[in-house]
Amino acid sequence: MDPITLLDLLAEPLSYEFMVRAVASAVVAAIVCAVLSCWLVLIGWSLMGDAVSHAVLPGVVLAYVVGAPFALGAVVFGFLAVALIGAVRGTSRVKEDAAIGIVFTTLFALGLVLVSVTPSQTDLNHIIFGNLLGVGWADLLQVLILGAVTFAVLVLKRRDFTLYAFDPTHAHAIGLNPRLIGATLLGLLALTAVVALQSVGVVLVVAMLIIPGATAYLLTDRFSRMLVIAPGISGTAAVVGIYISYYLDTASGPMIVLVQGVVFAFVYLLAPRQGLLGKQLAAARRKRPVRV
Repeated sequence: MDPITLLDLLAEPLSYEFMVRAVASAVVAAIVCAVLSCWLVLIGWSLMGDAVSHAVLPGVVLAYVVGAPFALGAVVFGFLAVALIGAVRGTSRVKEDAAIGIVFTTLFALGLVLVSVTPSQTDLNHIIFGNLLGVGWADLLQVLILGAVTFAVLVLKRRDFTLYAFDPTHAHAIGLNPRLIGATLLGLLALTAVVALQSVGVVLVVAMLIIPGATAYLLTDRFSRMLVIAPGISGTAAVVGIYISYYLDTASGPMIVLVQGVVFAFVYLLAPRQGLLGKQLAAARRKRPVRV
């Protein structure tokens, strides 16, 4: 019997069409989520990412019911969530974090109710938990189109988004519209949630929208490098997670997020400048007495 080589281990999963579709879908979703996550981390929109990613669920279900594109329902409910958060925050004593929690949990609950009462030929629970291995060619095409559109806008408008993240006042002073830029980012956030739905589901989308950017943030002080490091880490984690899930027979979406979390833990501890151990070693070196 011939010994199994590393090449055999890498090639075996790709001999199945469903695995090829799963890898392609996961990598596209991981890269797009990672690029957007850089701005979410920089602006401090982690909670907003959580809110929008969960709030799109009823929009996706209603879009399925009327036969409309999932992206349309997601964008509508994404903006509805933001509008409701702003209304609650602006017309009451409730603070923003509480408003976000109230709105996104209510809309998410509405989505769960709609899933439970909507007759369908497909299992809509896959929207919640993801169904990476069940990605069809039509699903992959949707992921590729939405991912390409989102990625293109993020790259083409990266300077405007970055200026908005660092200094909205200066952005307004040079003729940019901060509200329009913020609304564009929120729209892209809703589209990105749809891209990642098939891979990890609504519940874990927020992890893919936060972990890569946070990891890159610990590795570099330059935003331009973050935009390279984050998708590199996220795309690699997607491939590694799928391979691990294949050989260990575990759920693919959660395994991808778990790999991202493990990478973040290593960076958090071992990053040269921002890692916990790295900072302790640097502090110890500074306290070391100088020998004459």
